[in-house]
Formats: sequence, structure tokens, C-alpha cells
Amino acid sequence: MNTVVKTIFLSALLGLSACATDDVSPQDLSERELYDRAQQSLDDMRFDTAVKRFQLLEARFPFGPYAEQAQLEIIYAHLRSIEPEAAIAAADRFIRLHPQSPNLDYAYYMKGLANYTEGDGFLDQFMPTDMTERDPGSALKAFEDFRQLLYRFPDSSYAPDARARMVYLRNRLARYEINVANYYFKRKAYVAAANRGRYVVENYSQTPAVADGLAVMIQAYMLLGLDDLAENSLKVLASNHPKHPSLDKKGRFIPKFTLEDEEGSTINKLTLGLFDRADPPKFDNRPDYMIR
Repeated sequence: MNTVVKTIFLSALLGLSACATDDVSPQDLSERELYDRAQQSLDDMRFDTAVKRFQLLEARFPFGPYAEQAQLEIIYAHLRSIEPEAAIAAADRFIRLHPQSPNLDYAYYMKGLANYTEGDGFLDQFMPTDMTERDPGSALKAFEDFRQLLYRFPDSSYAPDARARMVYLRNRLARYEINVANYYFKRKAYVAAANRGRYVVENYSQTPAVADGLAVMIQAYMLLGLDDLAENSLKVLASNHPKHPSLDKKGRFIPKFTLEDEEGSTINKLTLGLFDRADPPKFDNRPDYMIR
């Protein structure tokens, strides 16, 4: 019984000792001690606590040897806690305060990652999501962040990953334009659809969406009665993408929608468009990598 009591007593003393250590006022800690505590919180995945401790370190020792590193760790902690906007703000602050820092490439890279992930929902981790249907704002910003990184630091250790992400983003942005063109087909806005297709061809060359961009142009020009433009676009599509699903074996375009479809069948007219309605054109021929 005495042994048990002694054990409990010693355990209580050790617990009180640990509490006493944790209860030391931050004002009494050195810069290194503050940094170590913040880093421990980061290692324990207590990201909110880590941010607060790194911010305290920076406030107490703004010109100390750990201040700059603390700012970088804050960017990382915000990103790990799925707070992309806070991570972007922290990265922008670092870039503004330390334009000559040897770690500037890291700040640009992390800012790009934050924009890259912004808009991703919790469920996106567990189910396929068509990212090309999302608003492209964050994707455009991420692309620019990575572009800045490659332009300013082409030999950075983060450059290969940034370059790979830019390829994905470019494909995603091109496909977004095709989705918009498909929407315009639904609205019978054929000029707008043709313009979107041409934009993909002119601005996103070497992406898989270019073939669909040409098909969009052909279909829209046919519906607009612009046969010469449709024929020119068809020549380019047949020459560069002869196996595109919109072409038959002889390289002729297979229209998904005609002027007769637009006018509607007799049944469609009699039912005021309720029945026998022709589906509008939709072009979506892409590899699986666009879905994640």
C-alpha cells in the first residue's frame, strides 16, 4: 500500500513540475526557447498554437535570428491548417519585408500552393471532383505565383514541382474555357461559343483541350452559317487530331447539333418545347487526369 501511495505522490509531483514548466510566462523565455516551443507545436500538428507562438516570437524579437524563420513557419502552419487565405497573406508579407532573402523562392512556392488549394472542399479529398468546373480565379493566381518563381529562381529546388503544377493548371484553365463554350451552346449564344473555342486554340496551345476548341469553333461556325470559317477550322482539326471523336473515318465533321435541331421537330413545336427536345452541343473529350 505504501508503495502505491509513493508512486501516486511521485507522479503528482512530476505532473506539477511539467505544468510549472508550461506555465512559465512567455516574457521570461528566450528567443530560442520561444522558437523551440513553437516548433514543438508544429511537430505536434497544433497549427493554431504554433502560429500564435511564432507570432509572439516575432513580436518580442523582431530583429532576432529566428524572426525571419518564424515568418516562414507561419506560412506553412496556415497552409497545413487549411487556411489558404491566411497563408497567402503571410507569404505576401514575407515577400514584401524580405525581398533579398535566400528563402524568397519558398515564399513564392508556398503562395502558389495556397492559391492552388484554395477553393478545395473537405469532401474533395474523398470523392472525384471536376476541378475544371470551378471558378478559375485561384488557379490563375497560382499559375502566376509559380511563373514568378520560375522566372526569378529557375534553379530553385521548388522549380520542378512548380513547373509540373503549371502544366496541370494550364490544362485545367483550358478545359474551363471549353465548359464555358458548352454553356454558351445551351444558351444558343454561338458567337460567344466560337470565341471561347478560338481563345483556347490561341492561348492554350499544346493542351489536350485544343482539339475540343477547334471542334467548338466548327460547330459554332456551322450554326452561324459561316461555312468558310468552319471549313478552315475543320482542316486544322483533321490535320492535327485525325482521331478526334467529332470526325468520321474520312475526316468529316459529325455535327452534334444542326439548324434543324434548333428549329425543333413537329412534336417539339406542338408541345412548346416540352418534348422531343434536341440536346445542345457539348464537347468534352479529355483524359482522366483532369478529374481528381
